[in-house]
Amino acid sequence: MVQTLRARLLTALSGDPGGSPAWIRELAEGDDAGHFAAGGAAWTVHGSMATLVAGIRALLLQALHPGAMAGVHDWSTYRQDPLGRLSGTVRWVVCVTYGSTAQADRETARVARFHRRVEGAYVDGTGAERSYSAGDPALAEWVHLAFTDAFLTCQQVWGEPIPGGPDAYVEEWSRAGRLMRVAEPPTTEAELRRRLRGYLERGELRGDERVREVVSFLRRPMLPGAAGIGYRLLFEGAVATIPRPYRRLLGLRRSPLPVVTGTRIVLAIAGRALASGEGKRAQDWARERLARLRQADAPST
Repeated sequence: MVQTLRARLLTALSGDPGGSPAWIRELAEGDDAGHFAAGGAAWTVHGSMATLVAGIRALLLQALHPGAMAGVHDWSTYRQDPLGRLSGTVRWVVCVTYGSTAQADRETARVARFHRRVEGAYVDGTGAERSYSAGDPALAEWVHLAFTDAFLTCQQVWGEPIPGGPDAYVEEWSRAGRLMRVAEPPTTEAELRRRLRGYLERGELRGDERVREVVSFLRRPMLPGAAGIGYRLLFEGAVATIPRPYRRLLGLRRSPLPVVTGTRIVLAIAGRALASGEGKRAQDWARERLARLRQADAPST
C-alpha cells in the first residue's frame, strides 16, 4: 500500500512513477550552481511536504483574477489531464529552483512557448471587456504573487523554519518572477501581502461561474480510496489558510473541524511514503552537480 501511494504521488508530481524522469536526472548536469543556493530559502520551501497544500492554495487564489481564469478556462487541459497539467507546473518550479541556470532558462523558454498562443478576452471586475495574453506582465504578476503567498504561508503553517526567514524566501523567489517577466516582484513578506491586498481593494478579483467550476474540480478530483480522503483534508487545510475576503469570493468556508492538524497528519504519511523508496529526490540530483563543480574547482595537489 505504501509503495502504491508513493508511485501515485511521484506520478502526480513528476509524471513518472519512479520519480526520476529525464528532466529530474538533468539536475545533476550543468556548469553552474543555478539561481538559488543549496539549503537556502527556496530550496527549503520547495523541498517541503507543505508544497502539496501550497499547490492547491495557489490554484485557488490564482483563479480569482478573471484574466488568469480566462486563460485557464480557454486553454488549460486540467479537466482532461489534471496530473499532466500538475506535473508540467512542478517541472518548471523544480528546474528553476534546483537546476543549473541553463536548465532553468530552457524550462522557462518551454513555458513561454506555450504561453505565446494563450490569448483571448475576459470581463474584468468592473464589468468591462479586456483582452488578455499569458505573456502579459500584469497577469504574470498576479500568478507570481498568489504562488509566492501560497508557498510561504503553507511553509509557515506546516513546514520547518525558513533559512533567513520569510523575507528571504520572498526575495529569492522574486528571481523566478523576473524570469516570467514580472517587472518588480516583491522582495519582502510585507510587500507581498500589501500587493495582494491591492488587487482585492481595487476590485480586480471576482468569483463567478468559472471560479466555481475550478473550485468544484479542486475540491473533488478523481482520486480513489484513501488517496481521495487524504486529498480532501489537504484541500480543507489550504482553504483554512486563505484570508476571509478571498474565501468569500471563492464561495468557500473554513471547516469547523481541526483540518490544520489533519493536514499535518496527511503530510506526514505522504512524506513517509515518499521516503520509503530508494530513488533520489530533486535536491539529491542537484547536489551531485554541485559536488562535481566543487571537485572541478578544487586545487590539485
